[in-house]
Parts: sequence; structure tokens; C-alpha cells
Amino acid sequence: MRDLEATTLSKLRWRLLPFLLLCYLVAYLDRVNVSIAALQMNKDLGFTPTVYSIGSGIFFLGYFMFELPSNWTLERVGARTWIARIMITWGLLAGCTAFVWNGTSFYWVRLILGAAEAGFLPGIIFYLSLWFPARQRAVVMSTFFLGVPLSFVIGAPLSGALLGLDGALGIKGWQWLFLLEGAPAVLLGICCLLVLVDRPKDAVWLDAAERNWLTGVLQAEQVDRAGAASTSFWAALSEPGVYMFGIAYMGINMGIYGIGLWMPQIIKQVGYSNLITSLLSAFPYLIAAIVMVFWARHSDRTGERRWHAVIPCVVCSVGLVGSAFIGGTALAYAALTCAAIGIMTSMATFWAMPTGVLAGSAAAGGIALINSVGNLGGFGGAYLVGYLRDSTNSFQSSLVFLAICPLVAAFILYVMADWKRATRLGHAPSAPLRKVG
Repeated sequence: MRDLEATTLSKLRWRLLPFLLLCYLVAYLDRVNVSIAALQMNKDLGFTPTVYSIGSGIFFLGYFMFELPSNWTLERVGARTWIARIMITWGLLAGCTAFVWNGTSFYWVRLILGAAEAGFLPGIIFYLSLWFPARQRAVVMSTFFLGVPLSFVIGAPLSGALLGLDGALGIKGWQWLFLLEGAPAVLLGICCLLVLVDRPKDAVWLDAAERNWLTGVLQAEQVDRAGAASTSFWAALSEPGVYMFGIAYMGINMGIYGIGLWMPQIIKQVGYSNLITSLLSAFPYLIAAIVMVFWARHSDRTGERRWHAVIPCVVCSVGLVGSAFIGGTALAYAALTCAAIGIMTSMATFWAMPTGVLAGSAAAGGIALINSVGNLGGFGGAYLVGYLRDSTNSFQSSLVFLAICPLVAAFILYVMADWKRATRLGHAPSAPLRKVG
């Protein structure tokens, strides 16, 4: 039986995770490559820090508005078809960012881009919960979430190099960036139709024994959660525990996007070239990718979730405060690197918590709601950093503000691990919530 389990999980990992990781890497690259484009675009179009912050952050409002309807549709038409649709439309819209000419056009393209991509992340998280047993979740999530740091590791130098095409064929470098980096999403969207299947029972690349074992384990988890599969998708809207997870994720996202969307400009003010700035912006995420995997493996091996989510948030907060007040460029950069490592590492272990208590149709709704609320942090983090930068002519107050956000997330996650009635989704009304941490 152990050999059957190992063989099945190995097939799942190699069949699904590399492709989904690549999809998320491209998705995240199209979401944050504006941070590198801004090194040229802001000057060419006359964008102030506030205009840039609104444009980069308004993406998340579009995401917020269409998140729940998108995941509701995904559950009904199937992940394979809907994820393909999401990727193709967002790839086309990401390329259209090359044609913005003022602040208003920038706002509209980013808003529609967010609407087009809405549902991708919660859809993938829900999809993975249909394929992998709960005890594998942190490692699985950490592998998928490697797309975030790798999008900076690969994307930042690539985007910096594309800026060097400035003037080729009469096209600005930042326009080349958006055009060339939008195309892979369209191609991967088409590949989704060939690679993905909706449920384990349809996986012809598993033999009969492997399919039977996997479906048996996943069905047993559903039964253990006392009938959650029959719970309405929309029932998540009335659950306070789901909103608490959403607020915690908002704090994490404020840190992620506040750092990610502004780090190149923080580094650029030292006086480096665009290429060196992009390389220095990528390095913290390379370290974060390595730490994330080892941290998630330790969480799965020990079965502990609370401290594996709380500690990285605290590390991020300390790093942000340090980068704001430590004198010297090298020490401030080291502190900012610690902040990036902390906030990236918190993502995978965070998602292991709500997916451990949500199941069935309610899982699709709950995951979408958590991500929807959480993505408001992307807008808040991007906008407030720009506003504070404009108001004080310094990034110091912005970094202090960002430091508070993961601390709030850490407090909520600490409380949620012991909140037995955090959510009834996945549990009968008379049954207590199984401890997460």
C-alpha cells in the first residue's frame, strides 16, 4: 500500500505541478512586470508615484469584483476549460498594456486585466485540493507558489533586458516588455486543454489501482469532514472564520505586493542601472524560493501549521522595519531580503490552513472568498506605499506601514489555529473544528 501511495503521489507531482507552476510563474510575471516597466514607463508617460500606485493596485479591484463568480463558473464548467479561458484572455490584455498613453488608460487596462485573471489562483488551489490528500498540502502549495519568487528571479532580469530594446522598430522598451511577456500566457492557456483533466477519475495516466487508491483517500477526507461536499458554494459568505482567513491573507498580500511592486524603485534610487536594479530585485526571491520549499516540507513532516505561518510573517515585519531604519545600503538591502523571504515563505503554509478545514463545493467558495478579500491587500499595499512616498518624499514611512500588515496577519493566524468554531464549512454543525496547528 505504501508503494502504491508513493507511486501515485509521484505521478501526480510530476504530471501537474511543473505545468501549474509554469502557469503561475507567467501569471505572476504579467501581474508584477509593471514594477520593472515603471523604470522607463513612468518617465515616458509622466506618471507620479501616486498615478503608478493606483494603476498597479487597481488590478486587484478587478480581481476582487470577479473572483467569486469566476470560481463559481470554474466549478461548473471544469478547471481545464476555465483556467484555459483565464490564461488566454489575461495574456491578450497583458500585451495591451503596451498601448496605454496616460493615467486613465493605464487604470482601465489594469482593472480589466484583474477581472480577466480573477479566479486563477483560488481555482488552482481548489483544483489541487481535488488531487492531493490534505497531509501533502503544504509541500504541494509551496511547489506551486514557487511561481511567485521565480517570477521575480526569472522575470526581473528578463524584463530589465527587454527594457534595453528601447527604440527597436520605433517601440519603447517598456512596450516590448508587455508585448513579449503577454504571449506565453496565451500559449499556456491553449496547452491547458491538452494537459489538464478535471478529476482523478478521468486521469488515464493513472492505472486503475492508483485511481482507486486516490479517489478512496480523497472521499474518506470528505466523509471525515461530515458532509461538506453537499454544502453550498455560497454558504462560505456567511462564515466569519473564512473572513478572518481573508483578512490575514490581506495582510500577507500587502507585504507581498508592497515589496514586489516597489522594490525595483527602492533599489533604483541608489543609482544603479536598470539591468543591475532588476538583478538585485530578483536575488531576494531566489533565496525565498529555496527557504519556502524546506519550510513547507518541515510543516508537512511535523503536521504543525500555526507557527510555520506566524514566524515568517514576523520575520517579514522585522526585515521591513530594519530596511527602513538601518543605515548603509548593504544592510538595508539585507533587511529587505529577509522581508521578502519571510513574506514569500508564509504563503504556502497559510494556504495549508484553510484548505485543511474546507471541502467540497464550500471549498471552492471559501477559497475564492479568502483570496478575493486578501487581494484587496494588493491594492492597499501598492496604493498606500505610493501615497506615503509622494507625501513624505521617502520610502521610510511606507516600509513601516508595510511592516504592520504581516504582524496583523500573524496575530490572526495565531488565534485561528485555536478557534474551534472558526468555520462550520467542512464540519457538521455539532462537530468542533479540527485543530489546524
